[in-house]
Amino acid sequence: MLDINKIMVKQYVFWTGILGVFLFVFTTVIAGLYYPTYNHFSQFISELYAVDAPNADLIRFFGFLPSGILFIIFAVLVNKMTPKSRFKSMGLLGIIVGYGFGTIICAIYNCDAGCNPKFINPSFSQIIHNLMGMITYLIVPFSILLIAIASTKWKNSLQFSLVSFLISAISFAFVVVLNLNLDSPYKGLIQRIIEGSILFWIAYGSFYFSNKSYQQNTNQNS
Repeated sequence: MLDINKIMVKQYVFWTGILGVFLFVFTTVIAGLYYPTYNHFSQFISELYAVDAPNADLIRFFGFLPSGILFIIFAVLVNKMTPKSRFKSMGLLGIIVGYGFGTIICAIYNCDAGCNPKFINPSFSQIIHNLMGMITYLIVPFSILLIAIASTKWKNSLQFSLVSFLISAISFAFVVVLNLNLDSPYKGLIQRIIEGSILFWIAYGSFYFSNKSYQQNTNQNS
């Protein structure tokens, strides 16, 4: 029965991660197709479901929100199946809060028309949306770094560790670039590099964790 449970957890890890990534990317692409004036290179993803965007509610509640739920389940299951570690648990908690609940909250509290780039008389929804977006980009790259550090103590995890360190560095670097270039005509592209790197890590992790077996070690501290 224990082996069956482990197999089921691996399957859930794989499918929640892959489906979460697919739904996020699919929603972004399809929403862009139905928004004739939208430009992926110069506009933020949030503008796809701003209050004045076409099919905003469909995009929010049937695209981004369920993908956030899948990211939460993925991170919870990964935490359950991997060796105990403070760094790993903190990192996965950051994924849960930043990329799981972050995606959900941003979907529920969408931004004003055009995402109000000048932040003039912002609505409560816009304030919550911006605040959650800021929290996400602050904690997720660091969360992946913590997981990378923890994974260096796992057996046969060198490739995963290196990929995680690289993704953490890329996402953090482009968060800095984005914040220094919020008025750039390529801000949409910069944001997609950030999102794409994080989504790649989740997709990579879906394959990696679903094919690994771990023996829980209660003595690990980092």
